[in-house]
Amino acid sequence: MALRPTVKRTLKNLFLVLVFPLFASYWLLSKGGQSDGTFQSFSQLLSLFPGKTGIYLRAAFYRLACPGTSDDISIGFLTVFSHRDTTIHRGVYIGPQCNIGKCTIGENTLLGSGVHVLSGSRQHEFDNTEVPIQQQGGRFDKISIGSDCWLGNTAVVMANMASKTIAAAGSVVTKEFTEGDILAGNPARALRNRLQAPSTGQAEGFVDGK
Repeated sequence: MALRPTVKRTLKNLFLVLVFPLFASYWLLSKGGQSDGTFQSFSQLLSLFPGKTGIYLRAAFYRLACPGTSDDISIGFLTVFSHRDTTIHRGVYIGPQCNIGKCTIGENTLLGSGVHVLSGSRQHEFDNTEVPIQQQGGRFDKISIGSDCWLGNTAVVMANMASKTIAAAGSVVTKEFTEGDILAGNPARALRNRLQAPSTGQAEGFVDGK
């Protein structure tokens, strides 16, 4: 059993070497002033590699390109990152067909298929009805998702999530909740807290979906 981690570490180091020319190309092209646009293009390219090869390539590239990112991560097929200012900590699993904006994802957090992590909720301003929305601009916020969270398939996150939080499949998280909350719905609401022993009434309400 002790051999397996050694082999895995050797493979990761090999892929770091293999992906370095691609990272160097990205670094040179990003000097033209469109850093995020260039980064997204490289992310789209890397998302197309299937299987274990793709997982190792993506982990190596994001380890080099994104600040504070571990290569002990698993990024699924067709998953695209839109901002270089994204930090993925060790043990994170991101499923296929996800769209990851500017964020930090804590250790051992799981994202199912088709999850969207937006760069906050103000990417597009819309207050001025005299100007088309696409011309009003907006801002990108770096969302924080804590450690040991689980985001179900197709969940959408546009606010910080505390550690040990669960977002059910299809949830739309628009505000912050307490650590350990189990969230569901659009917009998401807390059904119960997994760190607290539920009362009988709370347990019955959760089972009944109320």
